[in-house]
Amino acid sequence: MKFHWLLPSFITLISLSLPATATNPQVHPKVQQTSKQNYIADLTPQPQNLAIPGIKFIIPIPESKPNSSTINNSVDKNKSLFAGVVPLGKEMSQLKTQVQTLMAKNYKFLAPGMFFLDLESGDYLDINGDKVFPAASTIKYPVLIALFEQVDAGKIKLDETLVLRSSQKAAGSGTLQYQASGIHLSVAETVNKMISISDNTATNMIIDRLGGKEKLNQRFQNWGLQSTVIRNRLGDFKGTNTTSAKDLVRLSALIENHKLISDTSHLQVIEIMRNCHNAKLLAAGVGKGGKIAHKTGDIGFVVGDAGIIEMPNGHRYLAGFFVRRPHDDERGREFVRRVSRMVYEHFDHPVITQK
Repeated sequence: MKFHWLLPSFITLISLSLPATATNPQVHPKVQQTSKQNYIADLTPQPQNLAIPGIKFIIPIPESKPNSSTINNSVDKNKSLFAGVVPLGKEMSQLKTQVQTLMAKNYKFLAPGMFFLDLESGDYLDINGDKVFPAASTIKYPVLIALFEQVDAGKIKLDETLVLRSSQKAAGSGTLQYQASGIHLSVAETVNKMISISDNTATNMIIDRLGGKEKLNQRFQNWGLQSTVIRNRLGDFKGTNTTSAKDLVRLSALIENHKLISDTSHLQVIEIMRNCHNAKLLAAGVGKGGKIAHKTGDIGFVVGDAGIIEMPNGHRYLAGFFVRRPHDDERGREFVRRVSRMVYEHFDHPVITQK
């Protein structure tokens, strides 16, 4: 037959024309990122009632300490990490200009140091943030964190009893100086007095329970607080104990990012600091519905304040502020209040740049 040779070619052509199908196709699951959790409003820890959170994908962290290149690759290459936990954004230059204009116009005689940090964007305001100041009673903030670090380690219990000694009594703020030596107080009672009414005697009791100033100073250094040092017991009216605005914001950044203390201790710390009675500094600039957990300080020639501000919409930012002023000059506090209000309004009504 003349055309028998066409049959194999015709069959091959039909085979090549059929659509190809894959067996056992691989399906790649899509990892969904969960939205950022809002800040916890109920500050009373109730571990027995805690709901189990939804499962979310977490990138495993290697046990070995990452080198600098590993850290840099984990965030935007153009950003550095503040306190090792918050990717820094841009400087809030417009806000900085407004603050500097206010200083030049009305407060030339003051010597301020301030640092504000937006926890969400990493944007910041830095005016002499590294400048070292007498800490006054703001030193009680890192002491508070050191206490709860030891509570988490099981070395101190909040319900254990402390005995007031005459050597611990200190003039200045607080009521324990007027109590009889030998009275008993729980650690919880003592630390609440240390923060809420800035009790100097209570602070000395907590410092002693933590092993003294040398052990605390070593702990502060381990946290990266380069300027925070306790040199004398409270009250330190000559201002020998020191810190900086940036040091205290660093401390806030660490605890807000689940470092140093447990989540349960974090809740208790925030509750204690929200009961700080002095509302004449940063707190006076916080708008309606906003909350501030903070610790103030005042030794006449210096005022200071540092803490964590939460806005009604859940937006959080950190603040550290010191002002050296003429002795007891009310304009020092006034300046802190005005800048605090400017920063709050900046976050409350952000400027939208037209492209």
